[in-house]
Amino acid sequence: MRIDVVEPTLEGESGHCRSFLLSLCGAGSGREIAFRVYGGRRASLPGAEGTRCEVVPFFSRRLRRLQAFILYRRLLRGGGRIFVSTAGRTDLVLLDLAAKGEIPPGKVFLFFHWLRPSPRKMAWFRRFAVSHPGVTVLGPTEAVIGPFRECGFRDARVVPYPITPSGPDKERSGDRFRHILFAGAARRDKGFSRVVDLVCDMAARGVAIPFSIQASPDHYEKHDAGIRDDLDRLRKAAPSWVRTFPDTLGAEEYRKMFDGAIVLQPYAREDFVDRVSGVTLDAFSAGAPVVATAGTWMARAADRFAAGAAVPDLSPPSLLSAVETIRADYSRYHRNALEAGRTLQEEHGARHLLEAIAS
Repeated sequence: MRIDVVEPTLEGESGHCRSFLLSLCGAGSGREIAFRVYGGRRASLPGAEGTRCEVVPFFSRRLRRLQAFILYRRLLRGGGRIFVSTAGRTDLVLLDLAAKGEIPPGKVFLFFHWLRPSPRKMAWFRRFAVSHPGVTVLGPTEAVIGPFRECGFRDARVVPYPITPSGPDKERSGDRFRHILFAGAARRDKGFSRVVDLVCDMAARGVAIPFSIQASPDHYEKHDAGIRDDLDRLRKAAPSWVRTFPDTLGAEEYRKMFDGAIVLQPYAREDFVDRVSGVTLDAFSAGAPVVATAGTWMARAADRFAAGAAVPDLSPPSLLSAVETIRADYSRYHRNALEAGRTLQEEHGARHLLEAIAS
C-alpha cells in the first residue's frame, strides 16, 4: 500500500508537521506501507527518508493552492491513499474541485488539528459531506470531530495526535533544574509576548534565572510585525542569563533543550482550549514539567499527571510564581512528567493514526 501525504508546510526541519510525519512514517516500519510525502520546496525528513519514505519537494508558498489542486487531481486518479496531515477548509474546496464525481470511500483522509466553526464553514461542510460521503475526517479531540459528525460526515473519528517517539530515559540526566524554556516557533497565539514580558520584568527586578527561548520563525521563515517588536524588546533587555535560539533547531538540539527545563506555554486560551500541543508531548517525554494557560489542553494534561502548573493569570508575577513552585520541588515534577510521557507515548502512539488510514 502507498500513502500519499500532502503537507505544504513541511519546510526543512521546522514546524510541528515534521515530528508528526516522522512519527507516522516510523509507525509504518516493518509493514508493507510506502509513504510519499509532498512538502515544501525545502522539505526533508532526516531519519525517515529511504526505500519506504520518499519526500517530494513540491510546494511554493505563493502557488500552493494551485499546486494543491493539480496534485489532488493527479492523486485522485492514482492508486494510493491520500492523507492530508494538516487539513483545512481549503483542502475540502480543492478536493471537491479536483474530483470527477464522488470520491470513493477509503481514498482520502484528512486530519484536522483544530477547528473554529462558523455558520458559513458548517454550511460548506454539509454540502461536501453530501457530495463525498466516503471521505474520512480525523482529529485529535471530540471538539474537533463533533462538528463534522453534525454536518453529516459518515466517517469522522477521534484519533490521538501522534507523539514523537521518546529517546533514552532521562530520569538520571534531567532530574535537576537547569532553565526556564520556551520552545517552538515565536507566535502570538503561543504567547510569545507574555514570555518577553516575563523576561523584561525579571530583568527590571534583578531576578536572574537561566532562561532559554526558541524564537525561530514559522515554516516560511517569517515573523509577523508584533513578534518582531517583541524580539526588539528582548534584544534591548538582553539579560546575560537569557539564551535565544533564533533559528530552527535540528532534532537532537531540540530534544536536548528539554533536559532540566520548566517549559512555559502561555498559549491563548481561545485557540488552545481543546487543541493538542506537540511541545507538551515532547516536554513530558523528556521529563520536563510545563506551565500552561488554565483552561487549555496543556493545562489539563499537566493537572492530570501533576506534571506542571495551570495559571489563569499570564502576568509576569503569576508565571514566575508557578515556575518557582515547580523549581522548589523539581525532582518530583520531573518524575511525574516522565510518567506522563510514558503514558502519553502509549495513548498517542502514531500506530493509532496509521491504523485509521491503512486499515
